[in-house]
Amino acid sequence: MSVSADGVIENLRLNCSEQESKSVDERIAGAVLPGVANLHSHAHQRAMTGLAEQSSGEQDNFWSWRKVMYQMLERINPDQLYHIARMLYLEMLQAGYTHVAEFQYLHHMPNGNAYKNPAEMTLQCLRAARDVGIGFTALPVLYRYGGFGGQPSTEGQKRFTNDQDGFCRLWECVRAELIEEERIGVAPHSLRAISESLLKDVLSALPNDIPVHLHIAEQTTEVEDCVKWCGQRPMEWVLERFSVNADWCLIHATHLEESELTGFAQSGATAGLCPTTEANLGDGIFNAPMFLQAGGRFGIGSDSQISVSVTEELRWLEYVQRLLRRQRNVLNNSENNTGNNTDRNRKHCGTQLFQQAVTGGNKACGIAQGGISAGAQANFIVLDMAHPRLMERTRNELIDSWIFAADSSAIRAVYTKGYRTIENGKHADEIEIHRNFKIALQQLGDSQ
Repeated sequence: MSVSADGVIENLRLNCSEQESKSVDERIAGAVLPGVANLHSHAHQRAMTGLAEQSSGEQDNFWSWRKVMYQMLERINPDQLYHIARMLYLEMLQAGYTHVAEFQYLHHMPNGNAYKNPAEMTLQCLRAARDVGIGFTALPVLYRYGGFGGQPSTEGQKRFTNDQDGFCRLWECVRAELIEEERIGVAPHSLRAISESLLKDVLSALPNDIPVHLHIAEQTTEVEDCVKWCGQRPMEWVLERFSVNADWCLIHATHLEESELTGFAQSGATAGLCPTTEANLGDGIFNAPMFLQAGGRFGIGSDSQISVSVTEELRWLEYVQRLLRRQRNVLNNSENNTGNNTDRNRKHCGTQLFQQAVTGGNKACGIAQGGISAGAQANFIVLDMAHPRLMERTRNELIDSWIFAADSSAIRAVYTKGYRTIENGKHADEIEIHRNFKIALQQLGDSQ
Protein backbone atom coordinates (compact mmCIF):
# COMPACT_ATOMS: atom_id res chain seq x y z
CA MET A 1 0.00 0.00 0.00
CA SER A 2 1.30 3.44 -0.96
CA VAL A 3 -0.20 6.46 0.84
CA SER A 4 0.10 10.09 -0.26
CA ALA A 5 1.12 12.95 2.02
CA ASP A 6 -2.54 13.88 2.50
CA GLY A 7 -3.48 10.38 3.64
CA VAL A 8 -5.00 8.94 0.46
CA ILE A 9 -4.21 5.42 -0.75
CA GLU A 10 -2.36 5.81 -4.05
CA ASN A 11 -2.08 2.15 -4.97
CA LEU A 12 -2.36 -1.36 -3.57
CA ARG A 13 -0.16 -4.32 -4.38
CA LEU A 14 -0.90 -7.88 -3.35
CA ASN A 15 1.51 -10.81 -3.08
CA CYS A 16 4.62 -8.66 -3.13
CA SER A 17 7.95 -10.41 -3.50
CA GLU A 18 10.35 -10.62 -0.58
CA GLN A 19 12.61 -8.07 -2.25
CA GLU A 20 9.73 -5.62 -2.73
CA SER A 21 8.60 -5.99 0.85
CA LYS A 22 12.08 -5.03 2.10
CA SER A 23 11.71 -1.57 0.58
CA VAL A 24 8.59 -0.52 2.50
CA ASP A 25 8.68 2.27 5.07
CA GLU A 26 6.56 0.36 7.56
CA ARG A 27 5.54 -3.26 8.02
CA ILE A 28 2.09 -4.02 9.38
CA ALA A 29 1.77 -7.24 11.33
CA GLY A 30 -1.79 -8.54 11.43
CA ALA A 31 -4.99 -8.65 9.42
CA VAL A 32 -5.93 -5.33 7.83
CA LEU A 33 -9.62 -4.35 7.69
CA PRO A 34 -11.29 -1.08 6.71
CA GLY A 35 -12.21 1.19 9.59
CA VAL A 36 -15.88 1.71 10.40
CA ALA A 37 -17.67 5.07 10.31
CA ASN A 38 -19.74 5.72 13.43
CA LEU A 39 -22.80 7.30 11.83
CA HIS A 40 -24.58 8.53 14.96
CA SER A 41 -22.91 10.11 17.97
CA HIS A 42 -24.01 12.52 20.72
CA ALA A 43 -20.64 13.32 22.30
CA HIS A 44 -22.07 15.20 25.28
CA GLN A 45 -23.92 12.09 26.44
CA ARG A 46 -20.59 10.40 27.20
CA ALA A 47 -20.56 12.39 30.46
CA MET A 48 -23.68 10.65 31.79
CA THR A 49 -23.12 7.01 30.85
CA GLY A 50 -24.22 4.77 33.71
CA LEU A 51 -25.97 7.59 35.61
CA ALA A 52 -29.51 6.69 34.53
CA GLU A 53 -29.46 3.06 35.66
CA GLN A 54 -31.47 3.55 38.83
CA SER A 55 -35.23 3.34 39.14
CA SER A 56 -37.18 6.58 39.28
CA GLY A 57 -39.94 4.83 41.24
CA GLU A 58 -42.15 4.77 38.17
CA GLN A 59 -41.99 2.81 34.93
CA ASP A 60 -38.66 3.88 33.46
CA ASN A 61 -38.47 4.49 29.74
CA PHE A 62 -36.89 6.79 27.17
CA TRP A 63 -38.71 9.80 28.55
CA SER A 64 -37.53 9.32 32.14
CA TRP A 65 -33.99 8.81 30.80
CA ARG A 66 -34.31 12.05 28.83
CA LYS A 67 -34.96 14.00 32.04
CA VAL A 68 -31.61 12.82 33.44
CA MET A 69 -29.90 13.71 30.18
CA TYR A 70 -31.38 17.22 30.11
CA GLN A 71 -30.17 17.82 33.66
CA MET A 72 -26.63 16.97 32.60
CA LEU A 73 -26.83 19.20 29.53
CA GLU A 74 -27.78 22.23 31.62
CA ARG A 75 -24.22 22.37 32.96
CA ILE A 76 -21.79 21.44 30.18
CA ASN A 77 -19.60 24.31 28.90
CA PRO A 78 -17.47 24.37 25.72
CA ASP A 79 -14.19 23.45 27.40
CA GLN A 80 -15.81 20.50 29.19
CA LEU A 81 -17.43 19.32 25.95
CA TYR A 82 -14.03 19.38 24.24
CA HIS A 83 -12.51 17.09 26.86
CA ILE A 84 -15.57 14.82 26.94
CA ALA A 85 -15.53 14.51 23.14
CA ARG A 86 -11.79 13.88 23.09
CA MET A 87 -12.22 11.00 25.55
CA LEU A 88 -15.07 9.60 23.48
CA TYR A 89 -13.26 9.84 20.16
CA LEU A 90 -10.21 8.14 21.65
CA GLU A 91 -12.49 5.28 22.73
CA MET A 92 -13.95 5.14 19.23
CA LEU A 93 -10.53 4.76 17.65
CA GLN A 94 -9.64 2.00 20.10
CA ALA A 95 -12.90 0.24 19.17
CA GLY A 96 -12.24 0.31 15.41
CA TYR A 97 -14.15 3.43 14.37
CA THR A 98 -12.08 5.71 12.13
CA HIS A 99 -14.74 8.35 11.40
CA VAL A 100 -17.61 9.86 13.40
CA ALA A 101 -20.78 11.74 12.46
CA GLU A 102 -21.51 14.09 15.34
CA PHE A 103 -25.25 14.76 15.67
CA GLN A 104 -24.85 17.93 17.72
CA TYR A 105 -27.85 19.71 19.20
CA LEU A 106 -26.24 21.26 22.30
CA HIS A 107 -25.82 24.65 20.62
CA HIS A 108 -26.30 27.52 23.08
CA MET A 109 -25.20 28.79 26.46
CA PRO A 110 -27.05 27.46 29.53
CA ASN A 111 -29.36 30.49 29.48
CA GLY A 112 -30.36 29.77 25.89
CA ASN A 113 -28.42 32.62 24.30
CA ALA A 114 -26.12 31.92 21.37
CA TYR A 115 -22.36 31.89 21.86
CA LYS A 116 -20.34 34.57 20.06
CA ASN A 117 -19.71 31.90 17.45
CA PRO A 118 -23.10 30.15 17.23
CA ALA A 119 -21.35 26.93 16.23
CA GLU A 120 -19.10 26.93 19.31
CA MET A 121 -20.17 23.54 20.63
CA THR A 122 -19.96 21.72 17.31
CA LEU A 123 -16.53 23.26 16.73
CA GLN A 124 -15.34 21.94 20.09
CA CYS A 125 -16.23 18.44 18.86
CA LEU A 126 -14.44 19.12 15.58
CA ARG A 127 -11.35 20.27 17.49
CA ALA A 128 -11.47 17.13 19.64
CA ALA A 129 -11.75 14.88 16.57
CA ARG A 130 -8.75 16.52 14.92
CA ASP A 131 -6.69 16.28 18.08
CA VAL A 132 -7.19 12.53 18.49
CA GLY A 133 -7.05 11.80 14.75
CA ILE A 134 -10.54 10.55 13.88
CA GLY A 135 -12.38 11.60 10.72
CA PHE A 136 -15.35 13.92 11.22
CA THR A 137 -18.75 14.64 9.71
CA ALA A 138 -20.49 17.60 11.34
CA LEU A 139 -24.26 17.23 11.68
CA PRO A 140 -25.59 20.48 13.18
CA VAL A 141 -29.07 19.75 14.47
CA LEU A 142 -32.14 21.69 13.42
CA TYR A 143 -34.34 21.85 16.52
CA ARG A 144 -37.23 24.32 16.79
CA TYR A 145 -40.25 22.86 18.62
CA GLY A 146 -41.10 20.80 21.69
CA GLY A 147 -43.60 18.42 20.11
CA PHE A 148 -45.62 17.53 17.02
CA GLY A 149 -47.53 20.35 15.37
CA GLY A 150 -45.18 23.13 16.48
CA GLN A 151 -45.64 22.83 20.24
CA PRO A 152 -43.50 25.30 22.22
CA SER A 153 -40.08 24.04 23.28
CA THR A 154 -39.52 23.33 26.96
CA GLU A 155 -37.14 24.89 29.45
CA GLY A 156 -34.87 21.84 29.12
CA GLN A 157 -34.57 22.42 25.37
CA LYS A 158 -33.47 26.06 25.46
CA ARG A 159 -29.89 25.17 24.51
CA PHE A 160 -31.08 23.36 21.37
CA THR A 161 -33.52 25.58 19.51
CA ASN A 162 -33.00 27.83 16.47
CA ASP A 163 -35.19 29.43 13.86
CA GLN A 164 -34.25 29.08 10.21
CA ASP A 165 -31.95 32.11 10.07
CA GLY A 166 -30.19 31.22 13.29
CA PHE A 167 -29.66 27.65 12.19
CA CYS A 168 -28.31 28.63 8.76
CA ARG A 169 -25.84 31.04 10.38
CA LEU A 170 -24.69 28.26 12.68
CA TRP A 171 -24.38 25.84 9.74
CA GLU A 172 -22.26 28.30 7.73
CA CYS A 173 -19.98 28.86 10.74
CA VAL A 174 -19.32 25.14 10.88
CA ARG A 175 -18.70 24.82 7.14
CA ALA A 176 -16.22 27.71 7.20
CA GLU A 177 -13.99 25.77 9.62
CA LEU A 178 -13.85 22.45 7.77
CA ILE A 179 -10.88 21.21 5.81
CA GLU A 180 -11.04 19.09 2.67
CA GLU A 181 -11.51 15.61 4.10
CA GLU A 182 -14.07 16.72 6.70
CA ARG A 183 -17.77 16.61 5.86
CA ILE A 184 -20.93 18.47 6.84
CA GLY A 185 -24.57 17.51 6.66
CA VAL A 186 -27.77 18.57 8.36
CA ALA A 187 -29.72 16.83 11.12
CA PRO A 188 -33.38 17.73 11.56
CA HIS A 189 -33.65 16.27 15.04
CA SER A 190 -37.03 14.54 14.73
CA LEU A 191 -40.56 15.22 13.53
CA ARG A 192 -41.28 16.42 17.08
CA ALA A 193 -38.73 19.19 16.70
CA ILE A 194 -39.38 20.58 13.20
CA SER A 195 -42.24 21.48 10.88
CA GLU A 196 -42.67 20.57 7.24
CA SER A 197 -42.21 24.13 6.06
CA LEU A 198 -39.16 24.74 8.26
CA LEU A 199 -37.39 21.63 7.03
CA LYS A 200 -38.20 22.33 3.38
CA ASP A 201 -36.96 25.91 3.69
CA VAL A 202 -33.72 24.85 5.41
CA LEU A 203 -33.03 22.06 2.91
CA SER A 204 -33.61 24.45 0.00
CA ALA A 205 -31.12 26.90 1.53
CA LEU A 206 -28.35 24.30 1.84
CA PRO A 207 -26.44 22.32 -0.81
CA ASN A 208 -28.59 19.52 -2.21
CA ASP A 209 -26.10 16.66 -1.94
CA ILE A 210 -25.24 16.72 1.77
CA PRO A 211 -26.10 13.99 4.29
CA VAL A 212 -29.50 14.42 5.96
CA HIS A 213 -29.90 12.58 9.28
CA LEU A 214 -33.20 12.31 11.14
CA HIS A 215 -34.36 10.45 14.27
CA ILE A 216 -37.57 8.63 13.39
CA ALA A 217 -40.06 6.18 14.93
CA GLU A 218 -37.74 5.34 17.81
CA GLN A 219 -40.44 5.09 20.46
CA THR A 220 -44.01 3.78 20.36
CA THR A 221 -45.20 6.96 22.11
CA GLU A 222 -43.60 8.98 19.32
CA VAL A 223 -45.48 6.97 16.69
CA GLU A 224 -48.78 7.28 18.57
CA ASP A 225 -48.37 11.05 19.03
CA CYS A 226 -47.56 11.46 15.35
CA VAL A 227 -50.74 9.59 14.34
CA LYS A 228 -52.81 11.76 16.69
CA TRP A 229 -51.27 14.88 15.15
CA CYS A 230 -51.53 14.13 11.44
CA GLY A 231 -53.17 10.74 10.97
CA GLN A 232 -49.96 9.19 9.64
CA ARG A 233 -47.07 7.27 11.11
CA PRO A 234 -43.70 9.12 11.11
CA MET A 235 -42.11 7.16 8.25
CA GLU A 236 -45.25 7.50 6.13
CA TRP A 237 -45.22 11.25 6.73
CA VAL A 238 -41.58 11.70 5.72
CA LEU A 239 -41.67 9.49 2.63
CA GLU A 240 -44.77 11.25 1.34
CA ARG A 241 -43.52 14.82 1.79
CA PHE A 242 -39.78 14.66 1.14
CA SER A 243 -37.56 13.25 -1.60
CA VAL A 244 -35.83 10.77 0.68
CA ASN A 245 -32.84 9.34 -1.18
CA ALA A 246 -29.40 7.83 -0.70
CA ASP A 247 -28.14 11.01 1.00
CA TRP A 248 -30.55 10.44 3.89
CA CYS A 249 -29.92 8.44 7.05
CA LEU A 250 -32.96 7.63 9.18
CA ILE A 251 -31.91 6.90 12.74
CA HIS A 252 -33.43 4.02 14.74
CA ALA A 253 -36.64 3.60 12.67
CA THR A 254 -37.56 1.01 15.28
CA HIS A 255 -41.31 0.85 14.82
CA LEU A 256 -42.17 0.44 11.14
CA GLU A 257 -44.88 -1.49 9.35
CA GLU A 258 -44.09 -3.63 6.32
CA SER A 259 -45.03 -0.95 3.77
CA GLU A 260 -42.85 1.58 5.59
CA LEU A 261 -39.87 -0.78 5.66
CA THR A 262 -40.26 -1.43 1.95
CA GLY A 263 -40.54 2.26 1.11
CA PHE A 264 -37.56 3.02 3.32
CA ALA A 265 -35.40 0.38 1.65
CA GLN A 266 -36.45 1.43 -1.86
CA SER A 267 -35.61 5.06 -1.16
CA GLY A 268 -31.92 4.18 -0.90
CA ALA A 269 -31.59 5.83 2.51
CA THR A 270 -29.40 4.27 5.19
CA ALA A 271 -30.84 2.87 8.40
CA GLY A 272 -28.80 4.29 11.26
CA LEU A 273 -28.92 1.53 13.85
CA CYS A 274 -27.58 1.88 17.40
CA PRO A 275 -28.37 -1.47 19.05
CA THR A 276 -26.69 -0.90 22.42
CA THR A 277 -28.49 2.42 22.91
CA GLU A 278 -31.79 1.06 21.62
CA ALA A 279 -31.49 -1.82 24.09
CA ASN A 280 -30.45 0.44 26.97
CA LEU A 281 -33.41 2.75 26.38
CA GLY A 282 -35.90 -0.05 25.81
CA ASP A 283 -36.76 1.26 22.35
CA GLY A 284 -37.65 -2.03 20.70
CA ILE A 285 -36.22 -4.10 17.85
CA PHE A 286 -35.77 -2.90 14.28
CA ASN A 287 -37.09 -5.39 11.70
CA ALA A 288 -33.70 -5.82 10.09
CA PRO A 289 -34.44 -9.10 8.23
CA MET A 290 -37.38 -7.63 6.32
CA PHE A 291 -35.46 -4.40 5.65
CA LEU A 292 -32.45 -6.27 4.24
CA GLN A 293 -34.63 -8.55 2.16
CA ALA A 294 -36.15 -5.43 0.60
CA GLY A 295 -32.65 -4.26 -0.38
CA GLY A 296 -32.06 -1.89 2.53
CA ARG A 297 -28.68 -0.63 3.72
CA PHE A 298 -27.60 0.00 7.31
CA GLY A 299 -24.74 1.44 9.31
CA ILE A 300 -24.08 1.58 13.05
CA GLY A 301 -23.60 4.30 15.64
CA SER A 302 -22.86 4.54 19.34
CA ASP A 303 -25.54 7.23 19.97
CA SER A 304 -25.76 7.68 23.78
CA GLN A 305 -22.26 6.16 24.27
CA ILE A 306 -23.51 3.57 26.77
CA SER A 307 -21.12 1.37 24.81
CA VAL A 308 -18.46 2.31 22.27
CA SER A 309 -17.71 -0.90 20.41
CA VAL A 310 -17.98 -2.01 16.79
CA THR A 311 -18.22 -5.64 17.84
CA GLU A 312 -20.89 -5.06 20.47
CA GLU A 313 -23.12 -3.01 18.16
CA LEU A 314 -22.99 -5.69 15.45
CA ARG A 315 -23.34 -8.53 17.93
CA TRP A 316 -26.43 -6.95 19.52
CA LEU A 317 -27.89 -6.28 16.08
CA GLU A 318 -27.74 -9.98 15.25
CA TYR A 319 -28.41 -11.42 18.70
CA VAL A 320 -31.72 -9.63 19.31
CA GLN A 321 -32.95 -11.10 16.03
CA ARG A 322 -31.83 -14.57 17.15
CA LEU A 323 -33.66 -14.23 20.46
CA LEU A 324 -36.78 -12.93 18.78
CA ARG A 325 -36.89 -15.69 16.15
CA ARG A 326 -35.08 -18.49 18.00
CA GLN A 327 -32.78 -18.93 14.99
CA ARG A 328 -29.10 -18.37 14.24
CA ASN A 329 -27.33 -16.26 11.59
CA VAL A 330 -30.51 -14.33 10.91
CA LEU A 331 -29.05 -11.27 9.21
CA ASN A 332 -26.80 -13.13 6.82
CA ASN A 333 -28.14 -11.84 3.53
CA SER A 334 -25.30 -13.08 1.32
CA GLU A 335 -26.23 -13.84 -2.28
CA ASN A 336 -23.17 -16.03 -2.55
CA ASN A 337 -24.54 -19.23 -1.01
CA THR A 338 -24.22 -22.06 -3.54
CA GLY A 339 -24.54 -24.84 -1.01
CA ASN A 340 -20.88 -25.77 -1.43
CA ASN A 341 -19.04 -26.58 1.76
CA THR A 342 -16.12 -24.27 1.02
CA ASP A 343 -15.18 -21.20 3.01
CA ARG A 344 -15.53 -19.09 -0.11
CA ASN A 345 -19.17 -19.94 -0.63
CA ARG A 346 -20.45 -20.27 2.91
CA LYS A 347 -22.47 -17.48 4.40
CA HIS A 348 -20.41 -15.72 7.05
CA CYS A 349 -22.64 -13.69 9.34
CA GLY A 350 -19.89 -11.59 10.94
CA THR A 351 -18.41 -10.74 7.56
CA GLN A 352 -21.79 -9.73 6.17
CA LEU A 353 -22.55 -7.51 9.16
CA PHE A 354 -19.13 -5.87 9.06
CA GLN A 355 -19.26 -5.18 5.33
CA GLN A 356 -22.72 -3.62 5.69
CA ALA A 357 -21.53 -1.42 8.56
CA VAL A 358 -18.55 -0.19 6.52
CA THR A 359 -20.55 0.55 3.37
CA GLY A 360 -23.58 2.05 5.11
CA GLY A 361 -21.50 4.09 7.53
CA ASN A 362 -19.40 5.61 4.76
CA LYS A 363 -22.46 6.54 2.72
CA ALA A 364 -24.25 8.10 5.70
CA CYS A 365 -21.18 10.16 6.61
CA GLY A 366 -20.77 11.55 3.11
CA ILE A 367 -17.60 9.59 2.38
CA ALA A 368 -17.61 9.18 -1.39
CA GLN A 369 -15.01 6.43 -1.47
CA GLY A 370 -14.25 4.22 1.49
CA GLY A 371 -12.77 0.86 2.27
CA ILE A 372 -9.24 -0.14 1.35
CA SER A 373 -8.92 0.95 -2.26
CA ALA A 374 -6.90 3.34 -4.37
CA GLY A 375 -8.29 6.87 -3.96
CA ALA A 376 -9.78 6.25 -0.52
CA GLN A 377 -8.51 7.68 2.75
CA ALA A 378 -6.05 5.31 4.40
CA ASN A 379 -8.33 4.52 7.35
CA PHE A 380 -7.99 0.96 8.55
CA ILE A 381 -7.61 -1.28 11.55
CA VAL A 382 -5.17 -4.12 12.18
CA LEU A 383 -6.33 -7.19 14.06
CA ASP A 384 -3.87 -9.04 16.26
CA MET A 385 -3.56 -12.54 14.82
CA ALA A 386 -1.92 -13.69 18.06
CA HIS A 387 -4.96 -12.72 20.13
CA PRO A 388 -6.34 -15.89 21.78
CA ARG A 389 -9.77 -15.30 20.25
CA LEU A 390 -8.36 -15.00 16.72
CA MET A 391 -5.64 -17.65 16.70
CA GLU A 392 -5.65 -19.93 13.65
CA ARG A 393 -8.50 -18.00 12.05
CA THR A 394 -8.23 -16.89 8.44
CA ARG A 395 -10.32 -14.92 5.95
CA ASN A 396 -14.03 -14.78 6.78
CA GLU A 397 -13.63 -16.93 9.89
CA LEU A 398 -11.32 -14.24 11.24
CA ILE A 399 -13.97 -11.53 10.94
CA ASP A 400 -16.66 -13.83 12.34
CA SER A 401 -14.44 -14.57 15.33
CA TRP A 402 -13.69 -10.90 15.93
CA ILE A 403 -17.35 -9.84 15.74
CA PHE A 404 -18.86 -12.67 17.77
CA ALA A 405 -16.08 -13.89 20.06
CA ALA A 406 -13.59 -11.06 20.63
CA ASP A 407 -13.66 -7.34 21.42
CA SER A 408 -11.58 -4.17 21.08
CA SER A 409 -8.61 -5.86 22.73
CA ALA A 410 -8.11 -7.76 19.47
CA ILE A 411 -7.30 -4.52 17.62
CA ARG A 412 -3.54 -4.19 17.39
CA ALA A 413 -3.42 -0.82 15.60
CA VAL A 414 -5.61 1.81 13.99
CA TYR A 415 -4.57 4.06 11.11
CA THR A 416 -6.32 7.24 10.02
CA LYS A 417 -5.15 9.17 6.96
CA GLY A 418 -2.19 6.80 6.86
CA TYR A 419 -0.96 7.64 10.37
CA ARG A 420 -0.92 5.15 13.22
CA THR A 421 -3.23 6.72 15.81
CA ILE A 422 -3.57 3.61 18.00
CA GLU A 423 -0.70 1.20 18.68
CA ASN A 424 -1.16 -1.83 20.93
CA GLY A 425 -4.45 -0.35 22.07
CA LYS A 426 -2.90 2.98 23.15
CA HIS A 427 -2.99 6.57 21.92
CA ALA A 428 0.03 8.86 22.30
CA ASP A 429 -2.01 11.41 24.29
CA GLU A 430 -4.08 8.90 26.26
CA ILE A 431 -2.83 9.80 29.75
CA GLU A 432 -3.50 13.52 29.25
CA ILE A 433 -6.91 12.83 27.66
CA HIS A 434 -7.95 10.67 30.61
CA ARG A 435 -6.75 13.27 33.13
CA ASN A 436 -8.68 16.14 31.55
CA PHE A 437 -11.80 14.01 31.11
CA LYS A 438 -11.72 13.24 34.83
CA ILE A 439 -11.39 16.96 35.65
CA ALA A 440 -14.39 17.75 33.39
CA LEU A 441 -16.49 15.14 35.20
CA GLN A 442 -15.42 16.52 38.58
CA GLN A 443 -16.43 20.02 37.51
CA LEU A 444 -19.81 18.82 36.32
CA GLY A 445 -20.34 16.97 39.59
CA ASP A 446 -19.39 20.03 41.63
CA SER A 447 -21.87 22.20 39.68
CA GLN A 448 -24.92 20.11 40.62
